[in-house]
Amino acid sequence: MMKKMLMGSLALSLLAAACRQNKEAETSPESFKYVVDQFADLQILRYQVPGFDELTVKQKELVYYLYQAALSGRDIIYDQKYKHNLKIRRTIEAIVKGYQGGRNSQDFKNFMTYAKRVWFSNGIHHHYSNKKIIPEITPEYFAKLVNNSTADFPLSGNETKQDLIAQLTPLIFDPELDAKSVNFDPGIDNIVASANNFYEGVTQSEVEEYYRNKPPDPERPLMHGLNSKLVKENGQIIEKTYKIDGMYGEAIEQIVYWLEKAAGAAENEQQRAALLKLIEFYKTGDLKTFDEYNILWVQDTSSTIDVINGFIEVYGDAIGLKGSYESVVSIKNPEATRRMKTLEQNAQWFEDHSPIMEQHKKKNVKGISYKVISVVVESGDAAPSTPIGINLPNSNWIRKEYGSKSVSLGNISDAYEEASASSGVLEEFVLDEASRERARKYGTLASNMHTALHEVIGHGSGQLEPGVASQGETLRNYSSTLEEARADLVALYFITDPKMVELGLLPSKEAGMAEYDGYIRNGLMLQLRRIEPGDNIEQAHMRNRQMVSSWVYEKGKDDNVIERVVRDGKTYFVINDYDKLRQLFGKLLREVQRIKSQGDYEAGKNLVETYGVKVDQELLAEVRKRYENIRTAPYSGFIQPRLTPQMDGDRILDVTIEYPDDFVAQMLEYGEKYSFLPDYN
Repeated sequence: MMKKMLMGSLALSLLAAACRQNKEAETSPESFKYVVDQFADLQILRYQVPGFDELTVKQKELVYYLYQAALSGRDIIYDQKYKHNLKIRRTIEAIVKGYQGGRNSQDFKNFMTYAKRVWFSNGIHHHYSNKKIIPEITPEYFAKLVNNSTADFPLSGNETKQDLIAQLTPLIFDPELDAKSVNFDPGIDNIVASANNFYEGVTQSEVEEYYRNKPPDPERPLMHGLNSKLVKENGQIIEKTYKIDGMYGEAIEQIVYWLEKAAGAAENEQQRAALLKLIEFYKTGDLKTFDEYNILWVQDTSSTIDVINGFIEVYGDAIGLKGSYESVVSIKNPEATRRMKTLEQNAQWFEDHSPIMEQHKKKNVKGISYKVISVVVESGDAAPSTPIGINLPNSNWIRKEYGSKSVSLGNISDAYEEASASSGVLEEFVLDEASRERARKYGTLASNMHTALHEVIGHGSGQLEPGVASQGETLRNYSSTLEEARADLVALYFITDPKMVELGLLPSKEAGMAEYDGYIRNGLMLQLRRIEPGDNIEQAHMRNRQMVSSWVYEKGKDDNVIERVVRDGKTYFVINDYDKLRQLFGKLLREVQRIKSQGDYEAGKNLVETYGVKVDQELLAEVRKRYENIRTAPYSGFIQPRLTPQMDGDRILDVTIEYPDDFVAQMLEYGEKYSFLPDYN
C-alpha cells in the first residue's frame, strides 16, 4: 500500500517559494540560471530536460512513476555510507525547520553550510575525499541549536534531547572517530578502517573468506555481496540482504510500489519484462534474478524512457563488493544518439586495434549500445553529485555474452559547460595562447568524445583470462581505480587515431590533442585543488587520473614528451610530442589490461601506490593559491527537477516539470516526502 506523504507548513512555504520561477528562464537556455548556490568547496547547479514536453502523456506517466521510485530509495544511500547518517540528517532537518534563535549570526550560517555539505554528500563524510566533514561551530552551539528548536527530532522510546546531543556530539565533532567512510590505505584492514555501513563486527580477512566459500561458477559468477550487509552476531557471520522483507525493506516497499505502476505504463513488452524482473529482485534479493534483470535491461535498446535503479556501483566499498543504491531516470536524445551510433557500430574495430595482448581481446564484441540521454532525475549515489557517463551492467560475463549499455548524460554535460564558461581556468593554467585557443575550439567536443570512448569502448573492451575471478575479488581495494584507468587509457589511445577523423567523430587530430592537453593538465595539476594540504589522494577516479598522467610524464622524461615549465613562479605542463604520448598511453593500457585480465594484485597495487596516491605538496599549495582568483568551486552537484501530475481521480492527464532553485528547500522536501527508513543504528 502506498504511504501517504504529507509536508509540514514550513516546508510547503519553502517549496512554494522555490517554485516561483522566471518563465523565460524555464524555456530559454540562454537565460536559464545554471549556478544557484556556492558554499565550502561546492557549487549547486540546475539542469534542463530537453524533450520532456514532447513526450506523450503515457510516456510522462511512466517517467513520473520511475521518478517516484528513484526518490523513494534516497534514505538507503545515507544509511549505507554511515550507520548514524539518518539520525544526524534528521536532526539537521529539525534544526533548520524549527530553530527559534537568531539566524543571521555567523554561527548559524556556519551550521547551514555544514547542513548543505551533509545533504550534498549524502552523509557526514565528504563525497569525494571520504573524510569526515567537521562543522565550523562548537559542540556547545550545536547543543543550543537542538535545545532551541521546536520541530520533531529523531528520538526513540524515552530518549530526550540531551540523550540525542550526547550521542551525536562525538559522531559529528570528533575527527578521529569514524574518520573515513572508505579507507583504501595499504597494509591495514580496509574493512575495519572504513566507517561505511556495509560491514559490522567483521574483519577484511573474514569477509574475503566468507565470499571465497560461496558456490563458484567460473562461467557466470554472481556478484556475491552486492546487495547485503555482512555482520557478526553471537559469533556467527550472517548476511542481511536488501529486499522487501529484509534490510531496507520499508524503502524498497515504496520503490516496488512505483515500479509496479511503471510496469503497467511501460512503452513495450521488453521494457515491461525488465521492470517486472527488477521488482522480483527487490522482493527476493536473489542475485541470479538481478543478472536476469540486467540481461533483459541491456537488450531493451528501443525504448525512449530508461531507468537505472538498484545497488550498482561498488566505489563506496574499500574491497569493491557492495553496491550503493542509485537511480537515474532518463529520456533518449535521438538526434545526439544518431550522431554517436558510429562508435557502437565500430566497437569491434577498436577492440581489434587495441594495443593490449591478443589473449585479452574480445573476439566478438557483442551488444554495445550507446546513446545520449537527458536526465530527468537522479537519486542515491548519483545525486547531487553525478557522473557524466555510465556503462552498465558491471557483470563481466553479461557484458561478454549480451553486451552493455553506454550512455552520455547530455544535459548534465551541457549544464557543466554552461556553468564553467569564462571561469578563467585556461588563462591561469595554460601557458600559451595557441593552446588556449585549441581548448576553446575543441575542448567541449573532445571532452565529450573522451567520455563516449571511455564508456562505450573502454568499459566494454577486454576480457579476463580463464579462471580469473571478478576484479573486486582479485584486485580488491585497487579494482575501481584500475578499471577507470583502463577505460580512460582506451579513450586516450584512440582519440588521436586517424580513424576518429575517418569516421567523422572528430574534425581533426587537433581535437584529440586538445583532450591530451586537458587530461594531463587535470591529472597533474587542476584536480589537486580538491585535496587538503598534507593529504594524499583517496578517491578512485582521482587516483586513476594522477596515476595515468604521472606514469606517462615519468616514462617520457628521456624524450621530453611532457615538459614541466615554471614561468613567473607558476608551473605548467606542456606536451611536446603528442605521438609519443599516445604510444605511452598504449603501453600503459596494455599493462593495466594485463593486470585486470590476470588478477595481478601486487602489480596493480604497485602501479596505483607509486603513481596515483602521493601528492606533491608544494604543487598542491601552488594550485590552491592560484585558484583563489578563479570564481568556481572544485565540486558541483545538482538540484533535481520536480515532476507534478495533473490528475482526474486516479488517472494522470499530464505531468509538468519545474526547475527549483533552492537547494535547502528541496532537501527539506525530500526529507519529509521520502523518509521511509528507521534509524537502523
